[in-house]
Amino acid sequence: MMTESLREKAMTIVHRLTDKGFEACLVGGCVRDEQLGRPVKDYDIATSARPEQVIALFERTVPTGLQHGTVTVIIGKRPFEVTTFRKEADYEAFRRPSEVEYIDSLLEDLKRRDFTMNAMAIDREGRLIDPFGGRADLQRGVLRCVGEAEERFREDALRMLRCIRFAAEYNLQVDGPTWEALIACMPLLRHIAMERVRLELERMLAGNDPNRALELLSRSRALEHVKRELKLAAAIRPDSITDLKRIARDLLRWAYLYLRAGVSPAEAAEDMKTLTFSKQMMEEIKRTAAAADMLAHGLERLDRSSAEEEEYRRLWLRTALQYGRETLRGIRELMAADALWFAARCSSPLAAGAVTRWCDHGHGWLQTMPAGELSELSVTGQAVLERLKAKSGPWTGKLLNRLLELVALGELPNETEALLQTAEREYVTMQKKGTL
Repeated sequence: MMTESLREKAMTIVHRLTDKGFEACLVGGCVRDEQLGRPVKDYDIATSARPEQVIALFERTVPTGLQHGTVTVIIGKRPFEVTTFRKEADYEAFRRPSEVEYIDSLLEDLKRRDFTMNAMAIDREGRLIDPFGGRADLQRGVLRCVGEAEERFREDALRMLRCIRFAAEYNLQVDGPTWEALIACMPLLRHIAMERVRLELERMLAGNDPNRALELLSRSRALEHVKRELKLAAAIRPDSITDLKRIARDLLRWAYLYLRAGVSPAEAAEDMKTLTFSKQMMEEIKRTAAAADMLAHGLERLDRSSAEEEEYRRLWLRTALQYGRETLRGIRELMAADALWFAARCSSPLAAGAVTRWCDHGHGWLQTMPAGELSELSVTGQAVLERLKAKSGPWTGKLLNRLLELVALGELPNETEALLQTAEREYVTMQKKGTL
């Protein structure tokens, strides 16, 4: 019902434009998705009306892309992009047209588009306009460029990554000439900004079939041709990657790829910086990789002959104290999806058994953990200082973290008086060791 309402609003724009003597129709992705029976999120309109004429016809408009002939028309609270029919002159830097020329021909406007499935339109009567056989291509499961594939990719090299994404998302086979042109033009990806590369990769990993997208990236060797070198290029080995749909969160899918490849936390962070990810995303991936390494190194220090479940629990909880409960929940999810990545990262023969225990009990251990952060302790730093009659210093944080560790491991009740008494004993020990 919501999609129908959205479509009706889009058609009111088409009707108003055509009532005033202009040509107008629905175009692009919305037409493609309707043909595939998929939900439509946005409806775009193409028209022979010039931007200033569109603005004059509607009460609420936003000049969002006048350089491209696009005006956003607001109907109710929903925005709809209305773009003037256009053709484009020679492209600059294999990415954008040097200039845009407004035209009156829908056919010419559709001719400039990337793939046949995106070069369809629907007129005001609901009739499909399909000059390049887009519907037939969809019916036979084929992704094909409009016109000469090499020309389309040379106009805009980003179309090659879009080709891979579309093939995976819509379960299409790239037709022979289009794939051959893609392979031939792949070196042109060096002209594409890394931010644009990231956006396409994010859509692939979050899409309908991320493993197929990775398989096509691998076959095409696309990531070997981007502007900056990426560790991710070596990380993509489709035959060793689990079904990514078993991993719910997109962030964890990214973490998994780097962990599976054995990339260090610093290398993962640097890669993500190159791809222009947010600082928060970089830090979360780095933290996940570092937590996995702490678990691996901890196992390597355990005695193989006497390791018991309690030691696995303590290592798990200590890692949670260092990197946070949520990080450990994520690692457990990755271990449940694919146990082999950790075994490959850890040289200890205990790895397989540890993964089993962490998958079986890790969630429960985190749930029953009495405290995981200093703020959860039943005592404050100020209360400790007052009890000890001491001045704050670097030692204070060490002492509080020691209390937190004892509580988290279940060795000390999270009660104020018990914590203060233990603080006194620990303080004396630190004095004797000279670590204050």
